[in-house]
This record gives sequence, structure tokens and C-alpha cells, in this order.
Amino acid sequence: MKSYNPTPEIKIGLDFGTGLIPVGRLASRDHKTYFEYDASFIKRGLEISPIRLPLKSGLASFDYALFEGLPGVFNDSLPDGWGRLLFDRALRSLGVMLSSISALDRLAHVGANGMGALVYEPDHSQIEADGSLSLDQLSEQAQDVMMDGRSEDVLQLLLGLNGSSAGARPKALIGVDKLKQNISHGVRDLPEGYEPWLVKFANTHDGPDAGAIEYVYAQMAKEAGIHIPDVHLFPARHGAGYFAIKRFDRDGQRRFHMHTACGLLHSDFRIPSLDYEDLLALTGILTRDVREIEKMFRLAVFNVMAHNRDDHAKNFSYLMDEEGKWSLSPAYDLTFSSGPRMEQSTTVMGEGKCPTVEHLQKLGEEAGLSKVQIAAIIEQTKTALSRWIERAKECGVSAVNIDLIGKKLSEHK
Repeated sequence: MKSYNPTPEIKIGLDFGTGLIPVGRLASRDHKTYFEYDASFIKRGLEISPIRLPLKSGLASFDYALFEGLPGVFNDSLPDGWGRLLFDRALRSLGVMLSSISALDRLAHVGANGMGALVYEPDHSQIEADGSLSLDQLSEQAQDVMMDGRSEDVLQLLLGLNGSSAGARPKALIGVDKLKQNISHGVRDLPEGYEPWLVKFANTHDGPDAGAIEYVYAQMAKEAGIHIPDVHLFPARHGAGYFAIKRFDRDGQRRFHMHTACGLLHSDFRIPSLDYEDLLALTGILTRDVREIEKMFRLAVFNVMAHNRDDHAKNFSYLMDEEGKWSLSPAYDLTFSSGPRMEQSTTVMGEGKCPTVEHLQKLGEEAGLSKVQIAAIIEQTKTALSRWIERAKECGVSAVNIDLIGKKLSEHK
């Protein structure tokens, strides 16, 4: 096995689409990682991670046990699940020992292609991918990699297409034209008239209608008043289609800084410990806007009533613009799912196994929402979810899943 030439230091910047702003640097010494803000960035007053990495001079370091010693804001840039699997297999195919790879090496791989506005130097990210592949080909190659690995060229291709997107399901960053008839594969320099999207493929545990289920959930969430980016169900050679969603960290050339609740709070998403009461409080602290708090409450109501139990800390994000203004990001990863021990990953007023409408009402009251607001949000969500059977049939969801999910959704009628 080959050793890997380590990355001793990472320079970090912000790019909102108008040029690079130096933020600070990360360095590793004696198996410990240190971070220091640039003095010029401190003067700007932009808080990229106000809770765990507030603006101040001097060195900061963190426990290696969580995020491999990285501050949560930079750990948010790293892919997990599918993206990490691809990176590790690509290294193994080159004969590199994974034990020699540090978190700084992984950030160098992200480079300027991460989600959000953070960029990292040196930039070892992959070369732009070939735009001639179809979604069916990408899906088949992803399945092959999950089953038994593939040749180095296929791994490098999929790695380049993944960017730094998180989550367990295989996915690719693509460009889509306004009519959703043409697709460009890759991360950088999209053709004129194309917008950045993310497309998902089934993993080994998903059925052929997983994409259609997530698409229907996105439609129901929109009807429930939740802010969802544009979504589309691309046709597939096998199965009901590929779910795709427009990236919300980009708006033309403009980029937004993106930070998950997991990274903000240094909460390990693999060990559920958050309650929606925590997320509502976090939303209030960051945004100082009751309208954003209401958005988070709507999301809590939908996740509970729609049986989306994989609502862990990485599935809630916040966006910051170039002026330092924070807002709750559009919702994502909404689908029928089971959480740890069949419970909500994020509890509702302490209840995870069987949260009820009464728990949601109490949650809303604790957040300062009126009883009229709370009742209206719950009723709107019920109405949206009542469309499940009709929408699922239209999108090719299997009869078995229509019945299974329909029974779960009816529990909160």
C-alpha cells in the first residue's frame, strides 16, 4: 500500500460569487487540528459559525472524537455516506492506506466545489466530468460501485460528479436547462441557460420507486406551505424515475454560506440527541425572525405527520448571505423513512416513539406561536398528506408502498 503525502495546512475562504474573501487557516500538528481566523476577516464581522466558532483572535482546537478535530462549520463541507465511500474506494484503488488520510486531506479534495460558499486551498478536487453520460448510465455505475467496486476511471468519474454532497444515497451534481429536457453532468462552468441541480439514485436498500416517493413527498410538502426548491422526476429505464432537486446554495453566480444544525451545534447526527424545541430555539437565535421560526415549526409538523423519521441534525440547514443575514434553508431529504429504533431522530417535546398532534401543539406554543397559527399549520399539513394516494399513483409508486405509507399517514387524521 502507498503512503499519502499529507496536507499540512488548509487556507479557507468565502466566495459569495463576487470574489474570494480570506477567512483563516487550518493546520495539523501532532494529530491535532488548529484553526485561526485572519485578522482582516475578524474586522468584517461575518459570523460563519457563531455558536462553536465565534469571531475572535487566537487558535481554536476541538476534540478529535467529533468531526475528526474539525470545527463543525468545515466538517459540513465534507461528504459522508456515498461521497465518503467513493473517495475511500478511489484511494484504495490507487493503493493508498486510508489510515494516512486526514480531515485536511479530505477538505483539499473538496476544494472550490463544496456546497455553500466556503472554498479550500490547496484544491485537489476532481476534473470536470464528461457530459455525455445518461442518468441511466450513472445509476448503473453507482450500483456497480456499491456492490463490488469498479475500475479507477469509473470511481474518479462518480467522485467528480458527487461534489461534496452528503447523505447515504448515490447522487450527482448536474446542470439542467429551464425546460428540464437537457442535462449537463458536472460541477463547474455550467453551459449558458443551465441551473445547478442534484439528482439521486437508489441505494442497495431502496426499491425502484424510491425516487417517485421522494418526489411525491416534495409535492405534498409544498402544499403544506414548506419552502421546497424546484424538483423533478426524470424518467428512468428501470423504476419510477430519478428524483432531482435544484440546489438552493446557488442563485446564478451568487453563492450562499450553508451550515447544518449538526455543524452549528456540534451535535453528532449519528447519535440522535436533538429535540425540535432545540431547533426552534436555534432558528430564533440565528435569524431573529419569527417567520423563520414558523418555517421550522411547519417542517416539524410535516416530518412527524408524514412519517419522515430520518430527521437528523444534518437534514436541517441555514443559509447566510454576504451581509451576514441568516435564514432557514429550503427543506430537503423529505421522504417516508424509519429512524433509530423506529423513532423520530429528532424528538418532539421529549417524545420520539409516538409523537402526536398534542406534542406538536405544545411545541408550537413553547415557540411562541399562536393557537390559531398552530391549528392552521396542522390542518394544512393534513390536507396536503391526504393527496398521497392520488399523487403516488400518478408517479408510479408501487401498490404495496402506496398502501404501507398510506396507513402510516392516516395515523394522524
